[in-house]
Amino acid sequence: MTELRQRLALSGVWEEAAGMKDQIIEWAKELQSLAQAGLFYGRDPFDQERYGRIREISAEMLADRTGIPVKTVQGLFCNDTGYQTPKVDTRAAVFQDGKILLVQERDGLWSMPGGWCEYNLSPAENTVKEAREEAGVHVAVKRLISVQDRDKHNQPPYAYGVVKIFYLCELLGGGFTPNLETTKSGYFSLEELPPLAEAKCNEEQVHMCFQSYQAENWSAQFD
Repeated sequence: MTELRQRLALSGVWEEAAGMKDQIIEWAKELQSLAQAGLFYGRDPFDQERYGRIREISAEMLADRTGIPVKTVQGLFCNDTGYQTPKVDTRAAVFQDGKILLVQERDGLWSMPGGWCEYNLSPAENTVKEAREEAGVHVAVKRLISVQDRDKHNQPPYAYGVVKIFYLCELLGGGFTPNLETTKSGYFSLEELPPLAEAKCNEEQVHMCFQSYQAENWSAQFD
């Protein structure tokens, strides 16, 4: 298994039964979070050793569940420090002539421009950056659409928490240019949506963005 496939398998483990979370994965995630906090705040050397072992157990549980080597899991799952908090993902809802801008990923699926929030950028600034990098367009953020807990809306579940922020953006100019992340871009109506990268944005979320775009007044949604 290549490192890329290992990363995908670790960051998104499919639910085993319809509508049911994999409880082993959920326990492993919680144990890792508790151990990480204990390693950061704990001062007693014996407690540090115990927290370290708990973290190892969480990695072993995840490795057993995914078939990924423990060392790989530890590198991807247990390499953070400090109190564990969710990652932030931003998405730009850009419209032209009543259609939404989507970009095609390297795997052929489509998503709204976006990605992980950089440490030195605000969520709105990150949204502008991602739209420029992935779609080649210059945009201005105009409205907060929604703040979501990713696991309540997207599949597959991730091995860490993610907060997704959707912004309505005004198109200022620019156009698609080749880049390392996306292969093309296009504008789509709700009736002609291409296959979506549902781990990043699904039809429900795209529909929500259309509703915000069409609304004269919009109250930001949140979980």
